[in-house]
Amino acid sequence: MKRFYFFLTCVCLLAGGFTATAQVFRNSDLEISQLEDHVWVIETTDKTSMYIIEGTDKAMLIDTGTKCEKLDEVVRTITKKPLYVLITHAHGDHAGNIQYFPEIYLHPADTVLLNKSYKGLIHFVKDGQVFDLGGKKIEVSHMPAHTPGSIVLLDRKAGSCYSGDAFGSGQVWLQLRPFATMKTYISSCKKMEKLMAEGITKIYCGHYPHVKKALTMDYLLPMRKLAESLDNGTDKSAIPFTTKVSIGCDNPMIATNGPARIVYDPEHIK
Repeated sequence: MKRFYFFLTCVCLLAGGFTATAQVFRNSDLEISQLEDHVWVIETTDKTSMYIIEGTDKAMLIDTGTKCEKLDEVVRTITKKPLYVLITHAHGDHAGNIQYFPEIYLHPADTVLLNKSYKGLIHFVKDGQVFDLGGKKIEVSHMPAHTPGSIVLLDRKAGSCYSGDAFGSGQVWLQLRPFATMKTYISSCKKMEKLMAEGITKIYCGHYPHVKKALTMDYLLPMRKLAESLDNGTDKSAIPFTTKVSIGCDNPMIATNGPARIVYDPEHIK
């Protein structure tokens, strides 16, 4: 059976498939599957995702999920190499287990959202910063709107982007405090489009269990066009969004354009 799973993994990778292959670890909080060569997705039971990228010298954990007991030990079942822990944004479902790690990296604009009980060392990243893992270079790109300090992480050589919630996982939430203008989100979409024109082909989102695949330009373009229609007042699709969260607005709306959905505060479009 193990030989079969190994063969299946190799076939999927060689075929260029971008959905997770054979499961390599599972406990009551999460499961881990291989996405690509030396890249794994961690899917939690509450449908949040983290990613592990391993180079020849170092490894990177992208986000820390929610209630995942002993996450540091779980990560070490995949890689023993020195580890960078990068936080795409400081919401609790993506930074919920930072206490297991002595150092983290995030954008300074998101410190307003970070759990103040964290006692470890915080390194601030900046747009364009590169982490060299050995054979893999991961680049930071600032993509504000979902949060002021949202970042995506680029592996240009592999054509991959790890986006957190910057562009959502089928829907992006822009109804959360601190609010961003729709133009801010449009600017981030355009920046991502440029990166995709330069060779990024796969967007691995922050809630992978909802989509089970990498997102592409076919997702990003409708997102930007929908944001533009909201910004210029031409959208006719919006209806009330019934899910309320503590850091969200009182009367959120949701608009739709094909595969793209934007949840937003009608009082903070501009």
